[in-house]
Amino acid sequence: MDPIFENHYTAPTTEDLMALRAVAGGKRPADLIIRNGRVVFVHTGEIREMDVAVCGRHIAAVASPGVLTAKRVYDAAGQYMVPNFIESHFHIEYSMLTPGELAQLVVPKGTTTILADPNCIANIWGLPGIAYIRTTRAPLRIFLQVSSSVPRTPTLELGGCRLSAEDIGELLRQPYAVSLGESVPFDLSRDAAEVLALALDAGKRATGHTARLRNEPLWAYLAGGVCDDHNAATLEEVKDRVRLGAGIAIQSGSMSNYLADILGKPEKLGETAYHLFFSADDKHVGDLRREGHIDHHVRSAIELGVEPALAIRMATLNAAMHFRIDHLVGSITPSRLADFMLLPDLKEISPSTVFVGGQRVAENGKPLFQNEDTIPEELKHTIHLGAGFSKENFRIAAPAGKTTVKARVAELYDGYYKRLLIEELPVVDGAVGQDVAHDLAKVVVVDRHLGTGSVGTALIRGTGLKKGAIAATNNCENQNLVVIGTSDEEIMHAIRVIEEMGGGYAAVAGGQVLAKLPLAVGGVMSELDWRTVDAQLQTINKVAGEMGCQIESPFMIMAFIGLAGVPDLGLTEKGLIDVVTQTFTDVIVAD
Repeated sequence: MDPIFENHYTAPTTEDLMALRAVAGGKRPADLIIRNGRVVFVHTGEIREMDVAVCGRHIAAVASPGVLTAKRVYDAAGQYMVPNFIESHFHIEYSMLTPGELAQLVVPKGTTTILADPNCIANIWGLPGIAYIRTTRAPLRIFLQVSSSVPRTPTLELGGCRLSAEDIGELLRQPYAVSLGESVPFDLSRDAAEVLALALDAGKRATGHTARLRNEPLWAYLAGGVCDDHNAATLEEVKDRVRLGAGIAIQSGSMSNYLADILGKPEKLGETAYHLFFSADDKHVGDLRREGHIDHHVRSAIELGVEPALAIRMATLNAAMHFRIDHLVGSITPSRLADFMLLPDLKEISPSTVFVGGQRVAENGKPLFQNEDTIPEELKHTIHLGAGFSKENFRIAAPAGKTTVKARVAELYDGYYKRLLIEELPVVDGAVGQDVAHDLAKVVVVDRHLGTGSVGTALIRGTGLKKGAIAATNNCENQNLVVIGTSDEEIMHAIRVIEEMGGGYAAVAGGQVLAKLPLAVGGVMSELDWRTVDAQLQTINKVAGEMGCQIESPFMIMAFIGLAGVPDLGLTEKGLIDVVTQTFTDVIVAD
């Protein structure tokens, strides 16, 4: 790959600025001029035919047509020139692609800057994992939203690695860090405050995850220095947060889509519009291929009635300004990086050509670069269950002599949110278990990092699963092994398949492996090309549906079932969690 992509984060040097001045002042020719393009000025909302002069990696001038000279001229042929899109909060690992392979898919769609929260890989491989996820030779600028806590909740989970406050502080001081990553909204501890203070002291944002909080809990969370949110689901929730100084990343990914509820009445946005940007948060390869990435957000916003220039601003300048990187990216203006695309139609948002650092990197939906990244061997061997693991590890024993018990059941709704139900359940052979006829399955989270044999077990309703078990090794946040099954035997079979495969997704039933998707890179990403991964995902999702699973994107949703930061219940390898109190609770309700 051209060395122009080797340093993604540095502002222009003294020599760069001298050269940019000379080009803009007409004293030397530009390296490249884009002519006959209609530039979308995201600061003002104007669209004007201008020449864009590029010197090295940067834009030297946006000038009247024909004034400046260049070594090379590219004819935009009347197309619109817009800044490349910025993904404002994304977990790369949930795409199931390595960074270089993700670039193959999203760069041709116009996304060339990603603000990545690496909490997944940090839980698996610590600091080396974070270094891996931000490093690619592809023309994709990956900035960090530094993991705020690894493991996410140290008192509630074992996790695979630990980051100290010193580790987090050192990362926040790096030029590639734009913010602290999202934090647990119910954790108001001193430890949480310490890392928030580190971010603010470093001049960085603190990214939030408000989990639909309101009133006092929301106020307390924002009072801790949190600067933005990607969970607001309605315009009312957006305004509640924006008036308190928080920016909003409107989420549309594989589990949630809040675009219509927030942007459906654009006439009501007012000044709020200048504090909105876009996030896919967690979006798998299939949805990225079918819908797109941030281009999908922009297209949808325009379809909902948002003016095209404003929708483009949300995807570019708004995000850059909020995260304080607008001196580098987010607009077609002097001294910024020459990251822009050409659009034949301002509503279709389908780039004909994408430039990064002044070089053409994609054309007509196809990348002009290869995935040249290498995968460390240490990331290929990450499943460690320990000796003697059996189905006894996840049996829910009932009190002696009981024929029925009251039990806590997690009912899925609105994606991965879990509603607490208390139900009277029969005791069979001294234990409480699955009841397929009443849509009651068992979910287990197994430590796959340390080999302790530790397992958290719960009962879940809302999957629709009629037979077998489905399993994945990307349980949020600690990336443990999560399995949902209709019997303990099926769960155990799925666990063994995952162990043998080295991580990934599996669907089993009746002693047969119905489908699997290997994720050899840390148990969360594939080493294969995106088309192959997409095909494997389509197959295993179809199989899960044939098993009765009624969840859309079932393997994505199940990865978040245990999340201890989303009400009402969480589940880690240490047990069932009351999310509000952040304490352990039992499946069986005490008399």
